[in-house]
Amino acid sequence: MKKVITHLSSGFLVLMTAAPVMAQRPNLPPIPTYEVHRARIAPQIDGRLDDAAWQAAKPVTFVFPWADQTGKKQKTVARLTWDNDNLYIAYACDDSDITAIYTQHDDPTYKDDAVEIFIAPPGVKNLYLGLEMNARAVLYDYLYAFPQRLLKKYDLPGVRLAVSRKGTLNKAGDQDQGWTLEVAIPWRSFSDLADNPVPKIGDRWIANMNRWDGTEPNRRLSQWSDSGMLKPDPHYPDRFGQLLFAE
Repeated sequence: MKKVITHLSSGFLVLMTAAPVMAQRPNLPPIPTYEVHRARIAPQIDGRLDDAAWQAAKPVTFVFPWADQTGKKQKTVARLTWDNDNLYIAYACDDSDITAIYTQHDDPTYKDDAVEIFIAPPGVKNLYLGLEMNARAVLYDYLYAFPQRLLKKYDLPGVRLAVSRKGTLNKAGDQDQGWTLEVAIPWRSFSDLADNPVPKIGDRWIANMNRWDGTEPNRRLSQWSDSGMLKPDPHYPDRFGQLLFAE
């Protein structure tokens, strides 16, 4: 397996090997592209998706790749926009029973009702940032040198997120409607991965967006771009979608 030394701008080294070819399901759909348009006015990070920037952004609906999972197939729609300061992502999640027990930064939020984005600038496909955010707006962030090492103590500066819920949290006996989450990721968060992390018009980054819905044993993973893995697993950068930055 070929070894690669990647030098990061903060002055530390990450030793990586070329990512292995993993077993894939047959007849996978094409890898999607999302055209991220610049926001004329940045959205307010308040968990509510009534900003003009979100109305102008194209919605994408997540798919359900694994038929053997037993959780409900509840709809998730995501939108993205950007400006010179941040990348913005909005998630709208249908949810009849909103559950989130983790409350502290870097708790395993993926075990709750949670959404994710994995993202990297051009040239560092197997070295990407992960943000996993639950229905309490608690963030678990890391740098992943895929597939060798997930750096859990790698914290991203200045990330802002907020959530709005229609329903009662952690109360199983009633009927909830869903929750929405907004996140703003400063471009400076990518300064270890790119010398000039602010995208230019026409740049293509790789990313995937996911949702973990429900708790074990009735739990389901949905995605923007199908990872193609045999079992439910969102981490496979060869199957990440492309973000095309536009005016």
